[in-house]
Amino acid sequence: MKELTELRDRNASIDDVARSLAEAREMLELFDDDAAAERDVDRSITAATQSIETLEMAASFSGEFDAHNAIVSIFAGAGGVDAADWTQMLARMYLRWAESKGFSTQVVDESPAEEAGLKSITFFVRGRNAYGMLESERGVHRLVRLSPFDAAHRRHTSFAAVDVIPEVEAAETDVEIKPDDLRVETFKSGGAGGQYVNKTESAVRVVHVPTGLVVVSQQERSQAQNRDVALNILRAKLAALAAEEHDRRLAGLRGERQANEWGSQIRSYVLQPYQLVKDHRTGVETGNVAEVLGGGIDAFIWPYLQQRRASA
Repeated sequence: MKELTELRDRNASIDDVARSLAEAREMLELFDDDAAAERDVDRSITAATQSIETLEMAASFSGEFDAHNAIVSIFAGAGGVDAADWTQMLARMYLRWAESKGFSTQVVDESPAEEAGLKSITFFVRGRNAYGMLESERGVHRLVRLSPFDAAHRRHTSFAAVDVIPEVEAAETDVEIKPDDLRVETFKSGGAGGQYVNKTESAVRVVHVPTGLVVVSQQERSQAQNRDVALNILRAKLAALAAEEHDRRLAGLRGERQANEWGSQIRSYVLQPYQLVKDHRTGVETGNVAEVLGGGIDAFIWPYLQQRRASA
């Protein structure tokens, strides 16, 4: 039913574009020299062009998991406290981007750094084609700025790694999670306040013994809810791992792993001595750093998707 609804929506969008262009053509034929009619036609053509671009973007989501929700994890790399702060900045950027798309988000685990920022954070982004879009963000992100944590206010470079995998349902994968392969640990949540925080052992850490994968969920109030979230993430990680290790059927699922340090970045964000964000894969760049950090990353997502589609 979900697939049927999506197909109907796409067909309706195509019909709307065709109808709009047909009406514009008729208007030009009837009111050839009318200035007001020409303005209406221009508006119709502009709207149709935008709709066509949106349909072209949607055509980029042809991968098996592109239409799925996304699980995003960000880890601080080289750069000390600046890297931890950069990790928090990136999380804010993606959460704001998701909000602008009308997507829902759910933070399931975050590990605060000692001085400022985050050592790591994991969250869901749920919405149509969320994974298909955010898959472009997988890799190392580099920040250059005058450090607010340096008394001498010198320029520092820091790194954070972004990992994105699709959320998969049990029926969508052959991955079997055996209870005997799991070690489940509970601990007191260290979340942002609330009557349950540090009073009950609601947080859950699940260790998949055969692979060594560790998943933590501590944002839900009950232990059962956190366990379900953790198993959901574990299932997605095992599906990705199985795809990599066995048949390489989804070779691009997680991409090439790179060191979380200099020379491995997919994108650079420079705040000093000039302002520039540059994607090193597509060459796309912009000087409006504030807009990008505020969630305006579509300018980098779409060129990457077009590049991927052209090389497919």
